[in-house]
Amino acid sequence: MMRMSWLALAGILLLPAADAKAMDFSVDAYVDARLVLPPGEKSWLDGGLGKFRFGADQPTPNLRLVEAVAQGTLSITDELHAVGVLRLEPKQPSGIDVLETYLTWRPAASGDWRWSVKAGAFFPPVSVENDDLGWTSPYTLTPSAINSWVGEELRTIGGEGTLVRHTDWGTLSAIGALFCCNEPAGTVMADRGWALDDRPTGLFERLRLPDATVRLFGGTPPGRTGLFENIDGQVGWYAGLRADVSGLGQVTVLRYDNNADPNAYTSRDSSWLTRFWSVALKTRLAGVTLLAQGFAGDTAIGDGTGDLYTTDFDSAFLLASYDIDDWRVSGRIEAFNTRNADGPIFNEDGHALTAALSWSAREWLRLSAEVLNIDSRRSERVLEGAPVQRNDTQFQLSARVFL
Repeated sequence: MMRMSWLALAGILLLPAADAKAMDFSVDAYVDARLVLPPGEKSWLDGGLGKFRFGADQPTPNLRLVEAVAQGTLSITDELHAVGVLRLEPKQPSGIDVLETYLTWRPAASGDWRWSVKAGAFFPPVSVENDDLGWTSPYTLTPSAINSWVGEELRTIGGEGTLVRHTDWGTLSAIGALFCCNEPAGTVMADRGWALDDRPTGLFERLRLPDATVRLFGGTPPGRTGLFENIDGQVGWYAGLRADVSGLGQVTVLRYDNNADPNAYTSRDSSWLTRFWSVALKTRLAGVTLLAQGFAGDTAIGDGTGDLYTTDFDSAFLLASYDIDDWRVSGRIEAFNTRNADGPIFNEDGHALTAALSWSAREWLRLSAEVLNIDSRRSERVLEGAPVQRNDTQFQLSARVFL
């Protein structure tokens, strides 16, 4: 029933505004084509343990259409808006899927106070990087490990409220949400670990699990999991504070808890109790934009005897970006790890370096180049007869056409 409501709203947003003559309907879209030199390990998207979107099972060089994304916005009134984001992507079995579909209500400010509410299916406000069309980053082609995972496993399916207070020194925002239907979140983190990719999961997609993990637990590849499922009927939540200080920057602290029952399951999917803290900073120093984020949490599943199988995870990154006319140069350094006391084969450590250069050649065209190096150690690779330690590099050239 919930899936039907998402599809219905997405369809409404993509219909011509013939029945909304008094309303304002707009569409923003892009098409992204790339030349990719993939790394030497099989991508996790194809059942491997690779940390990249692309991998050894693809041609080198690889010239391909990566995706096309369209966002439709229906301004019903000045305060009420409906938004739907669709993606066409070759790895999506159905071809087209929905990334977000939601309503926002943002009344006019009352003095120093302002509030807004949001309802539907949308990304939680965790990312300090991904604020561009299609939940992409304006700084690099590939977001950090933190925000790659947020796009892969998390989606708020429920309601979110924000209360903002304007002061002489800046603004203070409090945010809170209640949601359902994200109980499997944590599956990929536990079974695959961290990865860096710019491919958020579609709302109706079943994400592939590593073949090595599926075989370890007695399954036959390919194995897949849903992520946006209502398994236990419980309600999750997140809450946070953000301070925007004039001349200094923005600091955000957020606590997330999907409140899932780790012993609940369906015939296809399991429920994981997933919780984390996120702290993020965005500022400018001598003309350089600086982003930093730290992330720590755990995800747990029941083993059927009353005990929990828990994976602890944490990551942090620092990104610097500088604009020169139509050019932007960005660099990022980050580290990540997972720990599982009951199954050390799933432990991992790694760090990554990213360098990106983009040129907004025209209003409708952005050209980008990116080099991403990941050095990681994951014990699970022994299941594939591969070295535990790997150092891989991915190079991409992108031409993004905005429509």
